[in-house]
Amino acid sequence: MKITEKTITNNTSKLETAILADQINRHQQLLLTWECEKVETAAMVEQFVCHFDVPVVCIGSRVEFLFPLQSLKALMIHVQERWNNDRKLLTSLEQIQEHHQILWRAGRFTFKLNEQPVIYGILNVTPDSFYDGGKYQSIAEITRQIDKMVKAGANVIEVGGQTTKPGGFTEVEPQEEIHRIMPAINILKHDYPQIAIAVDTYKLPVMEAAIKAGVDIINDVQAFDTNQKLALMAKSEVGMVTMHSSRTHDYDNLTVAIQKFFEHNLGTIAAAGINLERVVLDQGIGYAKIADEYQDYAMMRNIDQLNYLHRPIMVAISRKGFGQKLFNLAKEDRLDVTLIAETAMYLRGGRVLRVHDVEETSQLVKMIDTINSSYWFRSTNN
Repeated sequence: MKITEKTITNNTSKLETAILADQINRHQQLLLTWECEKVETAAMVEQFVCHFDVPVVCIGSRVEFLFPLQSLKALMIHVQERWNNDRKLLTSLEQIQEHHQILWRAGRFTFKLNEQPVIYGILNVTPDSFYDGGKYQSIAEITRQIDKMVKAGANVIEVGGQTTKPGGFTEVEPQEEIHRIMPAINILKHDYPQIAIAVDTYKLPVMEAAIKAGVDIINDVQAFDTNQKLALMAKSEVGMVTMHSSRTHDYDNLTVAIQKFFEHNLGTIAAAGINLERVVLDQGIGYAKIADEYQDYAMMRNIDQLNYLHRPIMVAISRKGFGQKLFNLAKEDRLDVTLIAETAMYLRGGRVLRVHDVEETSQLVKMIDTINSSYWFRSTNN
């Protein structure tokens, strides 16, 4: 037996074709055909597939079904339990998994986003960041916070030495920003080699210093907008977080505008000789012309409209001002609404979660992933 992936044909109406394309590209569904040797086997396979609560039909010795990509690992586990001697079947599933694997190559690390999301911890060593500004100024405070995030499950820790909070901020000189971030980078590099090091900066000299110091990721809120930045990235292997910002723009169709922005941005990055597997997309929630208004909520909802680009998408809404706007919550009291919004975005395809609260986000991911991978089979030990 084997499982193959079907492609959309032109045998259906334009609307039906559009619906199928939407299921595949936005909702990350797979059109699969399970080819069996006998009709009797196909009937048994159909019953097996029905356990996954998906649309399924049996046509002779073929079983066709629509299957969520996020549950492919669960399918592979249960197939192996039942047909562990069918190497051809197992290999066909492995090939489908490999075909849809989304990689993020970031310096020393390669993250497989379909298998495991990235918990991306925020460490601002600034006096004026909107949430944690001033908290981590001494070496002892920085060390304690890094250790706390690592133990809570962070895969990446991002050091920020320049705030870009809404409502205005004071820009610091590159040398001052470098001075702020280097102690944390050195601690991470020497004491936590298993953790990817990121730096949040839009300044070329800071990027140069960070890369020279051995960081794995650069997060640029200005989307690597100069030839000098792109040339620097092309000479390195660091991961890149490229962000859409609309602080100076009004949009008619927000979704289309963001799609066009990233299509152009990715094209520019690729033209500079940079492997797009190094790139993560950030919609820029909180960077609207009027921060914390309904444009931000629309971006929370339409995050899955970027899945067709086949790049990891960052969820970067931790403790932001929508909690104050909707519920009049102080920044210290916004954890619950942050987790709710992060869950909605995670379910829509946001696989890199940039957060202040690592422990709670790790619990969120484990809970959602457990639910999404849980299917009841009487013959297993569930």
